Amino acid sequence: MLARFGKYGRLLATLALVVMSAGPAMAQAEAGASVGFLSKQAMALFAAAFAIGVGTISTALGQGNAIGKAMEAIGRNPEAAGTIRTTLLIGLAFIESLCIYALVIAFIAIGHAG
Repeated sequence: MLARFGKYGRLLATLALVVMSAGPAMAQAEAGASVGFLSKQAMALFAAAFAIGVGTISTALGQGNAIGKAMEAIGRNPEAAGTIRTTLLIGLAFIESLCIYALVIAFIAIGHAG
């Protein structure tokens, strides 16, 4: 089944499995109790680091791809450079907002570490 997905599909499937397996990290436990072999605080800090790592890597790849395609489009059609640049900047703002969402999720996870 994974053969159909390709390289990026397998990566996304692996990340989905890792994220789904991290669900018990935020489960309510007794005060000071550990979840498995790690404490609740350690799991929350790991979730925060994971959110920031995935958030920054994915947005960096998205921004690099968007900028590369925009430069390619400007090279093919220089007359449309203004329109392409405007659309690129709006798209980059949306992509960057995803990294900010990852930062907010990391702050929430650190707040649960608490």
